[in-house]
Amino acid sequence: MNGTAVLPRLEGERFTPDDQLPDDSLCGMWLRHADRDTLFAMGAIRPPRLVNLICGFISGDEDLIARAIRLLSEHVGPADLVSEPWPFDLTDYYALEMGENLRRRFASFARLIDPVELASLKILTNQIETRVCHELGLPPEQRRVNLDPGYITTAKLVLATTKDFGHRVYLRDGIYAESTLHYVNGRWEPWPWTYPDYADIRYHAFFEKVREALKAKLIARETGNSGEQGGRR
Repeated sequence: MNGTAVLPRLEGERFTPDDQLPDDSLCGMWLRHADRDTLFAMGAIRPPRLVNLICGFISGDEDLIARAIRLLSEHVGPADLVSEPWPFDLTDYYALEMGENLRRRFASFARLIDPVELASLKILTNQIETRVCHELGLPPEQRRVNLDPGYITTAKLVLATTKDFGHRVYLRDGIYAESTLHYVNGRWEPWPWTYPDYADIRYHAFFEKVREALKAKLIARETGNSGEQGGRR
């Protein structure tokens, strides 16, 4: 090929001179040894599947958790599943700010979302935390309810965060994403960095319910029988 690797053409495909790469480049060497099926099995860009929005709520006051769920529902539509409360007792990370005897609930929301919405939703939940502080006459740094938005797919649970670490991916506007759990062999599994309460199995039955609900919603959308309510589509 006179020192140049040329991408194979399929009928109807057009390539530019940019598709010709020097043989001594990494891409050129790979192209010389890659078979046609390998080359064209790759690279199709598709929109992501919709995902199931969830949010975790931490507070020492069940009424504040209910209020936070209600405030979030005003923006994203109604919750379709709300978990039982669990003691938030595997870390004292929030004790100084929020007090003792904290409890955690999760809510799943009926409307499926595009995963690209996660950054906006984290900004929204931060605003809800600040609003609750304002309504209670407290400064923003004295939160009484914590909101942790994320989403569930059939393969993973992803959380949004404002804190960067080596395992987190930047989204936008100071917001990062973390794969917190992954679904393997019929159960939720943690990563080495997973928060202790998420790694503990106490939440996993609820996440399994959300995953099953997500599968039903996706099937309903594909068959034209979607029953989603509220919010953007």
